[in-house]
Amino acid sequence: CLLLIWISALAIAVGTSARQIPAERENRTIFPLLAKPITRGQLIAGKFLGCWLACGLALIVFYFFFGVISVSREHQWAAASFFQALWLHWWMLGVVVAMTLLGSVVFAAPSSNGTICLLIILSILLLGRHLNKVAVQLAEPMSGVVSAVYFAVPHLELFDVRDLVVHNWDPINWLICVGATLYAAAYAIFFLFATWLVFRRQPLV
Repeated sequence: CLLLIWISALAIAVGTSARQIPAERENRTIFPLLAKPITRGQLIAGKFLGCWLACGLALIVFYFFFGVISVSREHQWAAASFFQALWLHWWMLGVVVAMTLLGSVVFAAPSSNGTICLLIILSILLLGRHLNKVAVQLAEPMSGVVSAVYFAVPHLELFDVRDLVVHNWDPINWLICVGATLYAAAYAIFFLFATWLVFRRQPLV
């Protein structure tokens, strides 16, 4: 069930974020928005917050029903572990939303943006933690390139703490949880800043 929640949440995050700015351009509603006046940076921030909060609401619903099912079957509920899983999942989606918004001002169509972002995100989730091991086995300069990629990409797999919920384990150290939150916030801000840098130089039509 938690794997299905992760897949659904990724689809919602990428699907909603990929079409935000392109849809405004296509429908020409971006002109009255920027004439209010709203800066391009404020527009990007608003789109990000809207998509991120929508993902948060969806996660609350998903985790609520999963919690109800778990309690009905196991008659116990690790509230702290559930909260950490939900919290870290939400912040991971913040990075995904910001990354997809950057893609929406780089790639021409929402479909191509969504596909590319999903491939990148899935690659990070599945392969990201193994890149350093691969780098050790390679010769230079490829070893340096792979190592640079390993340290540059956001390691979204760090936010996958489903085992806490599945096995009813004790919650992780709260300082680690705070550190992961700051890590996600830093990457989200970086992607949003990059989105603003690209978007401010683009014509609206």
